This record gives sequence, structure tokens and C-alpha cells, in this order.
Amino acid sequence: MRIDLVSPAQHESLIDLLCELYRYYHDGAEVARADVRDHLLHGILAADSPLRLVVAVDGSGTVVGFAAVMLMVSVVDPTPAHRRQCMMKELFVRADSRGRGVGRALMAWIARDAAKQGCGRIDWHVKASNEAGIRFYASLGAQCVADRLSYRLALDPAAGQDVMRFQPDRTAAFMRSHVDEPLLP
Repeated sequence: MRIDLVSPAQHESLIDLLCELYRYYHDGAEVARADVRDHLLHGILAADSPLRLVVAVDGSGTVVGFAAVMLMVSVVDPTPAHRRQCMMKELFVRADSRGRGVGRALMAWIARDAAKQGCGRIDWHVKASNEAGIRFYASLGAQCVADRLSYRLALDPAAGQDVMRFQPDRTAAFMRSHVDEPLLP
């Protein structure tokens, strides 16, 4: 198995894995391969994308796992040991390759690269229902950050001004009080 940043020769195999990832998160639903290809080439791997894709490739050249990572600068911690951070957006291993060290090899590559880039930590999210993933991360020595919660604000860019779709009454009040009216001295 080889671990490195994705290369153009691996795109088609990675698209297969991204389709599997979609099915994993969407209860077996299918997605058009052309949509996944377009998203990979013009979204994830676009020149302005902050993501870097790390892939695990088996002896036959098939992508059996990947991770998406971003390098960031801390706003909170200016100390040299912690001012750079690595954020892992996703780690996914093909179902038939799980339990074979692919995830561990990807994490080792990410940790070495992050350290080489001067990062003092790697952060990521995991679904609370992903018991196997939680056990895997704990086996690496990762610690659950007990005082952090994940939040999501759903946006609808096509809606124009009213970009927040949920709780319209609260959204409208927020927009009136914080966006539409000037700040008072």
C-alpha cells in the first residue's frame, strides 16, 4: 500500500470511493458518477480549494482509502507550537479494506505531514453513531474533546437575502437586528 497526495492517475478510482462515501452517508442512495467527477475536479481539487486529498492505494492501483485535510492558522493560540493546525475533514476507507491498517496508515501520513508543516495538532469530527470510527480514533491515542460541540447552520445561497432556511421568525429578527440596521454607537 502507498500513501500520498492524490494524483490525476488515481482520480477514476477515487471517484468510485467517493460514490461509496455518498452511499455511506445517504443510507445507500446513489449519486451520478458524473456529478462526483465534477465535484472532485472542480470543487475538491479546484485551485482555490483549501483541501488536500491523501489517498491509500493498493498494489493494483485502486484507491482503498482517503482523507481530506486542511492546514490552518490558529486564531486563538499564537504560540509557535500551536499556531498552525491541521483539520481533517474526512477519513474514509473502502468497506472491503477496513480492518487492514488503511486508516492507520492514512493517519500516520497525515500526522507526519502535519508535524512537518509545523502543526501542533490535528482536529476532526466523527458522527456520534460511528462506534467503529470512535474506537479506531481512541486506539490511536486521540482524545475526545469534551468541551466542544458541532453546530451546523444550513444555508440556501439561491434564496438571496434570506440565506438561513431554518426558523424563519428567528432568522428574520436576527437579520433585522444585526444586518439590516446599522450598529448603534
